[in-house]
Amino acid sequence: MPELKTIEAGSAASETAPAIRLRAHPDERGGAVIVRRAPTQAASRWTARTGRATRRHVAAGRLALAEEFDHGRYFLISPVFMGAGAIAWFKFDADVALTRLSAWFAALLLVMLAAGIRRMIVRRAALAGLLCVAGMSAAQVETWRAGTVILDSAVTTTLSGRVERREGDDNGRWRYIVAVTETNSPRVKRAPARVSLVARAGEPLAVGAWLTGRVRLIPPAGPALPGLNDFAFSAYFDGVGANGFFYGAPSSALPPQETRTLATRDKAVEWLYGLRSGIGDRIRSILPADTGAFAASLVTDERRAISPETTEALRQSGLAHIVAISGLNMALSAGIFFVGLRSVLGLFPAFAQAYPAKKIAASGALLALTAYYLISGFSVSAERAFIMMAIMLVAVLFDRPSISLRNIALSALLIILTSPSKVLGPGFQMSFAATLALVAGYAIWAKRPYCDGFPLKHPVIRAVFSVVRFFGGVALTSVIGGFATALFSIEHFHRLSAYGLPANLMAMPVISFVVMPMGMLAMLLTPLGLDVLPWKAAGLGLDVVIAIAKMVSGWGGTVDMGRLPQWYFLAAVLGFLLLTLLLTPLRYLGAVVVAVSTVPLMLLPSAPLADLVVSEDGTLVAVVTGKALATNRERPQDFIFSQWQRALALERHQPPQYLGNRALVVPKKKDGERLMLTPQQRQQARGMMRRAVDLPEGGFVCLKAAWCVALLDSGYVVATLENAAYLGPACDAADIVITPVRLRPGECRSGSMLLTGETLRRSGALEIRIGDQGTPLVTAAHGKLGRPWMRHRAYDWRSGRFADIELPISDSAE
Repeated sequence: MPELKTIEAGSAASETAPAIRLRAHPDERGGAVIVRRAPTQAASRWTARTGRATRRHVAAGRLALAEEFDHGRYFLISPVFMGAGAIAWFKFDADVALTRLSAWFAALLLVMLAAGIRRMIVRRAALAGLLCVAGMSAAQVETWRAGTVILDSAVTTTLSGRVERREGDDNGRWRYIVAVTETNSPRVKRAPARVSLVARAGEPLAVGAWLTGRVRLIPPAGPALPGLNDFAFSAYFDGVGANGFFYGAPSSALPPQETRTLATRDKAVEWLYGLRSGIGDRIRSILPADTGAFAASLVTDERRAISPETTEALRQSGLAHIVAISGLNMALSAGIFFVGLRSVLGLFPAFAQAYPAKKIAASGALLALTAYYLISGFSVSAERAFIMMAIMLVAVLFDRPSISLRNIALSALLIILTSPSKVLGPGFQMSFAATLALVAGYAIWAKRPYCDGFPLKHPVIRAVFSVVRFFGGVALTSVIGGFATALFSIEHFHRLSAYGLPANLMAMPVISFVVMPMGMLAMLLTPLGLDVLPWKAAGLGLDVVIAIAKMVSGWGGTVDMGRLPQWYFLAAVLGFLLLTLLLTPLRYLGAVVVAVSTVPLMLLPSAPLADLVVSEDGTLVAVVTGKALATNRERPQDFIFSQWQRALALERHQPPQYLGNRALVVPKKKDGERLMLTPQQRQQARGMMRRAVDLPEGGFVCLKAAWCVALLDSGYVVATLENAAYLGPACDAADIVITPVRLRPGECRSGSMLLTGETLRRSGALEIRIGDQGTPLVTAAHGKLGRPWMRHRAYDWRSGRFADIELPISDSAE
C-alpha cells in the first residue's frame, strides 16, 4: 500500500487563520485524491456550534409538534380557543354586531378552505380563529337568551309573586327566588322578572306558593374594587334582577286571575326544586345543626344553612371543596354505585356469565349519577363533573378508555357552548384546572415501571402497601389539586390555605369510606323511610370532618395574597395549559413560561397601592396607609370590606375617631324642608374640618351623622359627607369630597374633586392614587355602560329613559 502524503493548504489562507490540513489518498490509478478532514469540536467556532445546536433543537421541536398533532392534541386545545373567544366578547366595551361575527366567520372559513391540506399551519390558525368566533357567538346567544332586567335603583315597594326556589340558613331565615307578577306603592317601572328575597320571620312557604309583602329591593352589587368579581354579571346570567328582604313576614296570596300556564319545562324544573328542598329538609330533620346542613349540602348543594364559623373553618383548612358538588362527590357516588351493583351481580355466577355485569353496573351508575345531578342545583362544578362521569360510564358501555383528556375537552366544549358566561367564574376555572392536572398526572403515573417482586406478594406486606398506596394517593391528589387551583384561588379570592394537605389527609378517608357510602345508602332507603340510621352514621363522619376543619383552621395557615398582575395570571395559565395538555417534551415549555414570568414578579417592585378606595355607593371610604385600612365607618359592611382586605392584603382595620364634646351641634332637618346651614354654621364647620385633619392619630376624624375628614400621605384632604348640607364647607376645606347623596349636577365651585351618589352609580367602585405630579389618578370599576349587565346604571327612573351622556366623575373631568 503506498504511503499517504500529507499536503498543507495553509499557504493560501490568512496567517491568522488556522491551517487546514488535507490528506492525499492514492486511487486505483496511482493518483492522489484530496480529502478534507472533518473539523473537530475544538476546531469549530462557538457561533457555528450554536447555530448547529439551534437547528437541531428547531428540528426536534418541529418533530415534537407534529407528534402532538398526530396524537390529536389540537382537539384538546380547542376549548382554550373557544373559551378565549367567549372571555374576549364579555370583556369588550360593547356587543359585537352579529353581521361582524358572521363576516369574521366567513373570512376565516375561506382561509381554512383555501389553505387545504398542504398549508397545515395556516389551516390550523384559521381553525383557531373559527373556534374563537364560535365562542363569541355562543356568548352573544347566551346574552340574548338571558335578557334579564336588572333593577336600576334601590326602592321600597309591595311585591307579589310566585316562589320558584327556597333555601334556609342557620338562623332560621329563608331566601326565596320569586317570579315577580306585580309591584305597587310605588309601581316599579323596570321591575325585574325574578328577585332574591330574604324573610327573617314567618313560616316557610313551599315552592310554587304565591306570596306578597313589603320589600326593599336593591340592585345586584358591582365589583368591590376595579377588577374584582362583578356580582351583577353573574346575576344577569342567573336571571335574578334584584336582591332584597321582606319587612316582616311574607303573606300567602291567591294567584292572579290572569296567571299563565307554566310550560312543561318550567313545571319539571319547579318539581325538581321542590324535591331538592324536601330532601334537604328531611336530612336536616334527622341530623342537627351544622351536621345536618353539611350533609344536605353534599346532596342538594344547599349551603346557606351551614353556620359562618363552620364555613370559614372549611375554607381556611382547604376542605371547602367537599361542600361543593364537584368531581369528588360525583366520582364517589357513581363509583360506589358501580362497584356495589357489580358486586351484587357477582353473587349470582349464572347471571354474571350470561349477561355483561360490568355494563349493567355502568348503566345503573349512569342513572344514579343523573338523579344526583338533577337534585344538585345545576352548579357549574356539578355540570362539569356530571358530563365527565357520564362520558366515562358511556365509554365503559362501548369498551373505550374511560379516563382521558378527551373527556375533559368534550365536557369543556359542551359547557362553553351552552353557558359561556361560566368561563369567567372561579367554579369553572378551578374545577377544570384540578381535573386537568389530575388526569394529566394520572397519565404520567400510569407509565411508571411496575414493580411486583416477591416481597410485595406477601399478604402482610401487600396489605400494608395497600394502605400506604391509598394515603399516598390522597396526598398526591391533594398536592396536585392544590397546586393546580392555587393560581385561580389567588386570582379570585386573593388567599391561600397553607395546611390543605394535612387537612385532606385526615378528612378524605372519612369522606370516602364513611360519609359517601352511608349517604348513598341513605338516599336509596329514603323512599322506604329507612334512611335514619345511615344518615346517623354519615353524621358521625361529618362531625369528625368539621372537627378536623376547625382544628386545622386554628393553626392560622390562611395567607392573604393580594391581587395578581393581569399579565402574570395570563402567562401562568398559559404555562399550566402547556404542562397539562401536551404529550411530548414540549410540555416542559410550560414550566419555563411559569418560571420566566415568576422571576420578574418576585424581583421587580409591585405596583403601588391606591391611596384611597371608595365603594360603589359612596357610603364606605378607606384610606390605604400601607399597614391598615382607615375607614369612615366604625363597623364597615363586611361584604365589601372583607374583599378590600383580601385584595389589598391588609388585614388591620383602623376605625374613625369621633369628635365628642368638641363637636358642633348637627342641625336637624324639618319635614318637607331642605336643610340649609347659616353662614355662621358653615364657617364653624369649615374651621373644624381644617383643624380635624391635624389630629395626631391619623385616619378619619368624624362628626357623627354629618361628615368625616382624613389627611393622605400626599397632603390631599379627603372629606366624606352623610349630610349634604355640609357640601359647601367640605368643598372649601378638602381636595376630594365624597357623598352617597345623588346630587345633580354635582360639582365643587372651588375646583375640588366631587364624587356623588350619581357619579359613583355610573362609575362603580373607585381606586384613587395621587401621582408623582400631585394629580389624582382615578381607576373606575366601569368605563362605558354598553353591556346589558351594566346598562341599568344609566337608567333614570324619573324620565324613564337611559342617560347615554357620559358623566365625568369629577368637575375637573378626571
